[in-house]
Amino acid sequence: MGTPEFAVPSLQKLVENEFNVVAVITAPDKPKGRGKKLGTSPVKDYAVSVDLPVLQPTNLKSPDFQEELRSYQADLQIVVAFRMLPEAVWNMPPLGSFNLHGSLLPDYRGAAPINWAIINGEKETGVTTFKLKHEIDTGNILLQHREPIHYEDTVGTVYERLMTKGADLVVESVRKIQQDDYELKAQQVTEGKHAPKIFREDCEINWDQSSEIVRNFIRGLSPYPAAWTKLDEQTFKVYMAEITSRTYKSPIGTLHSDGKNYIDAVTKDGTLSLTDIQLQGKRRMKTEEFLRGFHWKDAH
Repeated sequence: MGTPEFAVPSLQKLVENEFNVVAVITAPDKPKGRGKKLGTSPVKDYAVSVDLPVLQPTNLKSPDFQEELRSYQADLQIVVAFRMLPEAVWNMPPLGSFNLHGSLLPDYRGAAPINWAIINGEKETGVTTFKLKHEIDTGNILLQHREPIHYEDTVGTVYERLMTKGADLVVESVRKIQQDDYELKAQQVTEGKHAPKIFREDCEINWDQSSEIVRNFIRGLSPYPAAWTKLDEQTFKVYMAEITSRTYKSPIGTLHSDGKNYIDAVTKDGTLSLTDIQLQGKRRMKTEEFLRGFHWKDAH
């Protein structure tokens, strides 16, 4: 059970390791792009390419869907980036269901674990497989794999690594369950490290913080959904920034540029150089390239 790109390697590894995948459950097709043609999920695309049956329920509580699901007589269900399952679904197979989550649970339960780990300046994250139960992301842990977060990492780079490492962990977890060779570990209650869904309004940069905190915020939202600020009343996305030694005696949040090489932003304790940006209606580009086509008036 899965929908986005993150779930594809897990399914692919299961197929390539010759596990008997009897069916794939993914989101219904949705209108995409300007033409609003029906688009399929990455998981469906892969499943179709290897001739796996695909179920696309709109309502997981539907008796018809549950009856169809039961007809496949699965021993085990594997969930990767799908949606919340009713108990009648996750409790259906004799071996239950397990989920792959992009954090070291119990830290960063929720919809955006990779984003929040980087935003909060963590030096390490990972992937966890756990058995499903009522409360979201709270089931007993099967296996975990730790992964460092490097200084230059963004959500994009960590996502790519965890997607691959997560697929390996899924395969390892299935083998352990198949061989009845595993011990479940209860999640210890933790406070403070949560990963709620991120909305556009949450992505506005607050320059009245240290340069390091702002830099972590920017890379924790890069490339998606992208941190933003305002430039000449237009939304201005920032994908990467570096701490610089240049200093200014202007208010926090002021943007400065030499018109050719850099755009700097004044923070609470110094200056950040914005190196990878996108002005509203334009494509993403490096700052030097952007400035070649933009007439800069200082102190915006």
